[in-house]
Amino acid sequence: MPNYDASATNNSKRANRIYKDLDLDFGRNPVTNDVNKLTDVEAVKRSVRNLINTRHYERPFHPEIGSGVRDLLFEPMTPLTSINLKRKVEEVLVNFEPRINLVQIISTPDEERNSYHLRIMFYVVGHPDPVTVDTFLERLR
Repeated sequence: MPNYDASATNNSKRANRIYKDLDLDFGRNPVTNDVNKLTDVEAVKRSVRNLINTRHYERPFHPEIGSGVRDLLFEPMTPLTSINLKRKVEEVLVNFEPRINLVQIISTPDEERNSYHLRIMFYVVGHPDPVTVDTFLERLR
């Protein structure tokens, strides 16, 4: 019986799976007049940022998705809070983003701006290059 594996007949050097997502900035595609699409690594990076910023019970029908990071921003800036922040981010990414292999999370408090700088390093499944997402977390009130 012949083997009909798509990866064996694929001549592309890219990954077999292409990740797609909508651009939540709602930029307009000039050709199709539709919302722009994010693909591959950019789609995964956007998903990582969205998961970090999502609170529990914020997504309809999925109350379990959320990080609780926003609640920690109102705590005093101590090394323990920074460790808890890293733990919450790691927990939400490991549980709800299967497209990444997490390498490291670095949380650096910025006491002057009352915020945290997060650097998240990971590999996207099917892509050989490491990806880094830098983001600032600050309270809005």
